[in-house]
Amino acid sequence: MSTQTPANTADNAAAAAPEATKTSNFLRQIIEADLEKGTYASRRWAGTPGDAAHHAAGQPDPAKIRTRFPPEPNGYLHVGHAKSICINFGLARDYGGVCHLRFDDTNPEKEDTEYVNSIIDAVKWLGFDWNGSKDAAPYQASDYFDFMYRAAEYLIEAGHAYVDEQTVEQIRINRGDFSKPGVNSPFRSRTPAENLAKFREMRDGKHEDGSMVLRAKIDMASPNINMRDPAIYRIRRATHHNTGDTWCIYPMYTYAHPIEDALEQITHSLCTLEFEDQRPFYDWLLDRLTEGGLLAAPAPRQYEFARLNLTYVITSKRKLAQLVYDHKVSGWDDPRMPTIVGLRRRGYTPAAIQTFADRIGVTKSDSWIDYSTLEGCLREDLELKAHRGMAVLNPVKLVLTNWDDVMGAGHLEPCTLPALPHPPEGVESPVRHFTIGKEVWIEREDFEEVPPKGYKRLFPGNKVRLKGGYVIECTGSSKDANGNITEVLATVVPDTKSGTPGADTVKVKAAITWVGVADGVNAEVRMYDRLFLDAHPDAGGKDFIESLNPNSLKVVTAIVEPSLANAQPDDKFQFERHGYFVADRIDHKAEKPVFNLAVGLKDSWGK
Repeated sequence: MSTQTPANTADNAAAAAPEATKTSNFLRQIIEADLEKGTYASRRWAGTPGDAAHHAAGQPDPAKIRTRFPPEPNGYLHVGHAKSICINFGLARDYGGVCHLRFDDTNPEKEDTEYVNSIIDAVKWLGFDWNGSKDAAPYQASDYFDFMYRAAEYLIEAGHAYVDEQTVEQIRINRGDFSKPGVNSPFRSRTPAENLAKFREMRDGKHEDGSMVLRAKIDMASPNINMRDPAIYRIRRATHHNTGDTWCIYPMYTYAHPIEDALEQITHSLCTLEFEDQRPFYDWLLDRLTEGGLLAAPAPRQYEFARLNLTYVITSKRKLAQLVYDHKVSGWDDPRMPTIVGLRRRGYTPAAIQTFADRIGVTKSDSWIDYSTLEGCLREDLELKAHRGMAVLNPVKLVLTNWDDVMGAGHLEPCTLPALPHPPEGVESPVRHFTIGKEVWIEREDFEEVPPKGYKRLFPGNKVRLKGGYVIECTGSSKDANGNITEVLATVVPDTKSGTPGADTVKVKAAITWVGVADGVNAEVRMYDRLFLDAHPDAGGKDFIESLNPNSLKVVTAIVEPSLANAQPDDKFQFERHGYFVADRIDHKAEKPVFNLAVGLKDSWGK
């Protein structure tokens, strides 16, 4: 049996992050310009998030920059989030900074600790630490609710916010549209004292859900509709996973997010392009709270980049949830899903995902990335890491009819092959051990009774090499009553064992993979393919369900060489000629091996 230790998905946390290639992009240019100008050099850091007074008592910030990854814990992260994780954590790493992991948990009805735990696990798996320490707890927006409330009262007292009692529909109509300015609310002219009293009534639970909101008082004629007095607090009686029933009013995301950034002394708040229209309010709010002395200066700045658009993939949480709840897939970690847990179970490595994020770069314009780019990154990572093994996915028995005469009845001949054909310099490849006997398993496609033109494998009268074993000559086949081939027949050519003197005296045009009947191991092999047949399954209002690939999963009972019997969950291999496979991290057991196809040896979807 082999003593090899295959590539494992943990990969020492993405091999501790691959060497930064520092792809040129506009975010790097912005950061480098800020560092050169000393834009944030005067900042202080008190060791924990806080207001202006809190940080004023701290020390000069040891982090040159601070970025953040702020997911809402309302679902499982997907490959688009992986890009954002790699950008935010990668830039902090490359420029002597710190990246914060923060849960934007301001919407209590959709959030759950299950998602919190899955996000923490995903970021760790990708190879990153957060908040400046390996053991640091993630930050939570809900921990800042007290300050957010205090900031709201300040805005009211300064004349920058008011309580509006219009209905949701009235507010929507009176906001106007791109061709028509908004109309002032009849409640906009209330005095600060009246607004403060109303807001405290909201806080104290004296009004019904949805009966009133707190709005910022900006400009109802602004060409940017987001600046037409946006709502910043609403009444919502809902138990929060962190704060329980302490609050019955909750801040809106657009209000909470810039405050969270400022309390954490974020320098570069990086988000996707859909938040570009919100940047004026982000700046307006931080300017007001900095003017009032509540937040430290200089304030964070928001910068937007294009989100990931990947062909043959959907990333809408709602649509992914539909696939799960309608049982189109087996769960959030189904290896066909673009979720990080799905990619991990499929066999993707942290290093491959980081390479992918770096390779596609960071731009300000939307574009489509072909799925084959992601697959190529995985092939590159596994080519030098994944141990080789032979597996027969569609087996038919090959009987060497002269074996007993040539080798001795019942004889099993030991064979070896390197586990890594191209080991890193200075590293000796582990060795795989297996045996050959009278009967072996071969792929059914490796025999043709009447060979097509150019066919070089087994057909009557032709010789091939059993890889790592002997040269054999095909003599025919046996069939059942229906004419189906049940056995392929051949003779072994003596003195042609691989690696022995004279083995190459008999020339052949092909070598085929095989597994011995004596020591082969039965395994369940799940042949995964892309989940959708359409490169853009939900574009233009299409029903993405209609694009599902009916052949995205085929399960076969395969026979694998004995070295693969030692596989541990998450171990990765190259099944020679078939592709890269991973021992399933959930279902794989020593007594019942289960392997998933991670990616083929080449792109089968190329045009």
